[in-house]
Amino acid sequence: MSSSTAFFFFLVNVSLLFILSSAADPFVSYNFEVSYITASPLGVPQQVIAINNKFPGPTINVTTNNNVAVNVRNKLDESLLIHWSGIQQRRSSWQDGVLGTNCPIPSKWNWTYQFQVKDQIGSFFYFPSLHLQRAAGGFGGFIINNRPIIPIPFDTPYGDIVVFIGDWYTRNHTDMRKALDDGKDLGMPDGVLINGKGPYRYNDTLVPDGIDYETIEVHPGKTYRLRVHNVGVSTSLNFRIQSHNLLLAETEGSYTVQQNYTSLDIHVGQSYSFLVTMDQNASSDYYIVASARFVNESRWQKVTGVAILRYTNSKGKAHGPLPPAPDDQFDKTYSMNQARSIRWNVSASGARPNPQGSFRYGSINVTEIYVLKNKLPEKINGKRRATVSGISFVNPSTPIRLADQYKLKGVYNLNFPTKPITGPPRAETSIINGTYRGFMEVILQNNDTKMHTYHMSGYAFFVVGMDYGDWSENSRGTYNKWDGIARTTAQVYPGAWTAILVSLDNVGVWNLRTENLDSWYLGQETYVRVVNPEVTNKTELPIPDNALFCGALSKLQKPQDISSAASPINGNTLKLFFTWLIVSAWIHIFQ
Repeated sequence: MSSSTAFFFFLVNVSLLFILSSAADPFVSYNFEVSYITASPLGVPQQVIAINNKFPGPTINVTTNNNVAVNVRNKLDESLLIHWSGIQQRRSSWQDGVLGTNCPIPSKWNWTYQFQVKDQIGSFFYFPSLHLQRAAGGFGGFIINNRPIIPIPFDTPYGDIVVFIGDWYTRNHTDMRKALDDGKDLGMPDGVLINGKGPYRYNDTLVPDGIDYETIEVHPGKTYRLRVHNVGVSTSLNFRIQSHNLLLAETEGSYTVQQNYTSLDIHVGQSYSFLVTMDQNASSDYYIVASARFVNESRWQKVTGVAILRYTNSKGKAHGPLPPAPDDQFDKTYSMNQARSIRWNVSASGARPNPQGSFRYGSINVTEIYVLKNKLPEKINGKRRATVSGISFVNPSTPIRLADQYKLKGVYNLNFPTKPITGPPRAETSIINGTYRGFMEVILQNNDTKMHTYHMSGYAFFVVGMDYGDWSENSRGTYNKWDGIARTTAQVYPGAWTAILVSLDNVGVWNLRTENLDSWYLGQETYVRVVNPEVTNKTELPIPDNALFCGALSKLQKPQDISSAASPINGNTLKLFFTWLIVSAWIHIFQ
């Protein structure tokens, strides 16, 4: 056999191998053009962030282990990062889309995210993580479906419906930033949006005429999966559908024990899947409601989102008063008990065929403990700041992960305290030094007067306990060590604590933050740095070829990097490339 012929068959084998592997883990590509549009969701024209001219943005719909490429063109007048909230970015913290790992995408530039949704299922969302931009939009859904060989723990729904709820201000996000910079609170929101639209005119006094509202059309007798996300600024919302039960089935990538709720509190940054059967008569439409929680009802009455559920054979408009939320403004015990009732379905398979409960988190020895306490904002060096354990995080000009890659010194400190510091608060770039393959216990202590939700990138953590008062060593006696829900965002009630456990098996630099945008903007966050002492591509991929550089590494940024980053290599591109190689080899042999 000639060398040319041998080379040809080598290419054939490589191509076949690629095609087979690509069939197992296919590539899915999206193009995002992020820009401003003018919209009036509450009847007031304002600047809104849209993706591909849509608000909310398009839903990314993929399957477990798919490779995802999202080319982002930033047409805003400021820098941008897209964060894939709840997507674990296993082996690829480079793609997380927060300042600790990524340089921002400058205005008018392109950048392509490329990552694998490894060993995940569930309902998530993406959003812009910089400059309070989420308050102006830019968010959309992210669905990861089970592989066909792994069953879901319920009958396949007739349809899949994504619902975004969130408080909303008619001020531009730039004006909101200025208010926070000036030491002011954002104040009461102007309303609540459902899928980017204002409330149905259920009350002529509270809701002005001419506001566009969301209508969700369904078929009678069918069961739908509603994926509900609170994408707001800082308000906890109670979600309910008039006369319909919400059968909880999944939250942020974990199947739950299926329980019926008439309504459920959904806190900022949280996501839930409900199975809703359309079993009512079609004499009229029905209200879908998202209303503010733990507030003065009379003063906050206008901060209510109302959409319409319409059966295809409906005979009239929705009518009557809105279905009420739980009446516990001054006693949040009901809400906490509801949160405690959400349990992990230990017999259901998740992304893999083995049951979720086969990971027995309750029997693992804790290796490190952090008590993270937040409280009311306070002044540091004359500026109003928010803190975690007395530290207000300062984002470095060079991302932490990039500084590690290039062995830069002085970018951050690995001195985040295991307990709240005594004495005056301080502002610094202080992060947690996590132990690779360690098992961390984190107690989130909320000494603020408002609800907070905490999110940790890179992981699903186990919510093992929550209660009022101050956490103590004795509190561990109340932990749920069997079927506590695994999720990415947990609420912490004011004057209360929430305990989470997390297995540090994902190498990278991972953001740990409040999801309340105002407090996050003011510094209520840190990072957990997890490093494998053995340098290997098995636990973390190399720095991407299209990495952006900033801060102390700005000189490494080349203009042509951006044009090349605008064209992601997807599965079809690679297949065409290998086909071209085969054809070229064939021509070479038989010339």
